[in-house]
Amino acid sequence: MNPVCNPYAPGAGAQPPELSGRDALLHKATVALQRIASSRSARSLILTGLRGVGKTVLLNRIRQDADALQLITVRIEAQEGRSLPSLLAPGLKSALIKLTHGKKVSDLASRSMRALATFVSAMKLKYHDIEMSFDIEPESTTPIISDLDENLIQLFQSVGAAAFDQKTAIILFIDELQLLNEKELASLIMALHIAAQDLLPITLVAAGLPQIAAKMGKAKTYAERLFEFPDIGKLDPESAMQALIVPAEKLNVRYTKTALKEILQQTKGYAYFLQEWGKHAWDLASKSPINERNAKDATIHALADLDASFFRVRFEQLTPMQKHYLRAMAELGDDSVSSGEIAAILGKKVTDLGMVREQLIQKGLVYSPAHGETAFTVPLFAAFMKRNV
Repeated sequence: MNPVCNPYAPGAGAQPPELSGRDALLHKATVALQRIASSRSARSLILTGLRGVGKTVLLNRIRQDADALQLITVRIEAQEGRSLPSLLAPGLKSALIKLTHGKKVSDLASRSMRALATFVSAMKLKYHDIEMSFDIEPESTTPIISDLDENLIQLFQSVGAAAFDQKTAIILFIDELQLLNEKELASLIMALHIAAQDLLPITLVAAGLPQIAAKMGKAKTYAERLFEFPDIGKLDPESAMQALIVPAEKLNVRYTKTALKEILQQTKGYAYFLQEWGKHAWDLASKSPINERNAKDATIHALADLDASFFRVRFEQLTPMQKHYLRAMAELGDDSVSSGEIAAILGKKVTDLGMVREQLIQKGLVYSPAHGETAFTVPLFAAFMKRNV
């Protein structure tokens, strides 16, 4: 069929044509943000889950819903080698400009801009990657110190007060939250915690790999009282079918039952893979309905594409020993496995492999669902390892 009309969107974080199975979560997020904007107590969300389950898509959708509520949103993607101050400062500057756009600038808004200028000046003493220019002088009554905890608390207090004055909220949306180091994560949680105690309308909605919940709990034990950590998993069979069927039906194309069964079996209900298989099945079908043969051929093409990009980009980060470790994991299947089982396959002691495991966790290839257990963060990666190593 005409590839120009193909409705599926298998891109990184691309909004799918049918966001099925997530209504309850989106409703919960909207309620929480509206309560925070009204200076009422609420826990915001940290979305956790494997690669390819749609965390970024949901994060973007919640941000769009917040924009529709006329809340002020700050979009950030954490990156290796970037400090938290360098990530926050540009977005907060834009947020404060939005806060005062077309309005009489209140004293609180002016103070928040000076507080941000103070934050940038202070963090330059310690974080050399901030390069921002301000035409506003730092707060003259605030001493410039390089302590991140204190600077972030003061900044969020000032920004939150300005948002309260304008009857809105400032929402930080951070993707790949697990990339922040523990010290910076602790400072962020502390500043948000104090703002929440004062019912100031500034909060965080974020997404990260499964280890982020434990990492935040380790950074600050009260993180679980400040946030909810919904696990974004694969879609249930009904929602997975809707993700395939609804976009096609809007273009008068349908699937046979056997085609749907084949795609659901291969994708296991993971949101990204449903889009990948749907795209290829559409392109391979000559006419409606998309049949089982089209679906089986789509598997061949989809796996080839995934091997060349989605899986390969992660595989290329690995050292030879790390590849051996993941290949041993793959031999044991897709589920979590014990460190002892991996060591037995490699003919080594568990203690000899501790550093390799930790390196793979840092690279975001595996995580620890329980003590002594290891699992892939990338669905279907075990099969990829078997095909390629």
